[in-house]
Amino acid sequence: MARIDLHLHTRYSDGSLMPGEVVDLAHQAGVTALAITDHDIVDGIPHAMEAATPLGIEIIPGVELSSRLDGQELHVLGYFFDWQDSAFRERLAQQRLSRNARIPQTIERLNALGLELSEADVKAKAGSGSIGRPHVAQALVVKGYVQDTREAFDRYLKEGAPAYVPRILSDTRDVIGWIRNAGGVPVLAHPAWTRCQGEPLYRLCACLKEAGLLGLEVFYSSHNRKQTSRYLELAKRLDLLITGGSDFHGATNPAIQVGRGKGNLKVPDTLLPPLRHAASS
Repeated sequence: MARIDLHLHTRYSDGSLMPGEVVDLAHQAGVTALAITDHDIVDGIPHAMEAATPLGIEIIPGVELSSRLDGQELHVLGYFFDWQDSAFRERLAQQRLSRNARIPQTIERLNALGLELSEADVKAKAGSGSIGRPHVAQALVVKGYVQDTREAFDRYLKEGAPAYVPRILSDTRDVIGWIRNAGGVPVLAHPAWTRCQGEPLYRLCACLKEAGLLGLEVFYSSHNRKQTSRYLELAKRLDLLITGGSDFHGATNPAIQVGRGKGNLKVPDTLLPPLRHAASS
């Protein structure tokens, strides 16, 4: 059974590698199909396709969108959508503006704490991609204020930390609609990250299914065997499609490998035909 990976990030958002480098790692790991799911941007997709063609790897259009529902931040993955759809790309541009808008405020708070950091320092880490907190964290590492990005988040950038600035996020149900309108398959990412489990998670997923959610990310690097089994049962109970991926970011989280997660992840390629069918129907 071939291995796939439907959750990967590149330098176009908060990953450390370019799309071609991610494709090369996927090839080495025996991955036959992958989705570049950068945050709020699809510009890395054509570069991944160019690199993947001679290697015989299928590139599935993907994206990851942050959203909010009843005060809870939720991430929605989109697959098999028309990544050149102008209306969808405009939505993504608006998402990036929201993401970028809080960076100056974050820097101001860090400066007030005595940490000398500029927007130029942060943009140097982001390159041409979508800018976010991971780039601030990387800049703090370069400046020597923290040992690694995890410490940057724990001390300064995570929710509740002194430099945290909340984002203005779109309603999760609207985000699901954007993906569906672009011909794609919306999937709730890493359910272990939600603030609810058990029956509350069931009710959340049932609500999102009414809004057009089609899938649940069951296989994931941080899911243990018990969680994977629980989410598999939840997906079957709600008749949701099953997906999975490593959530690879490269140097920002070196414990996660393309296609293998923390070493024991294997997402089967048998999950692809139902996803493809859902996108075409």
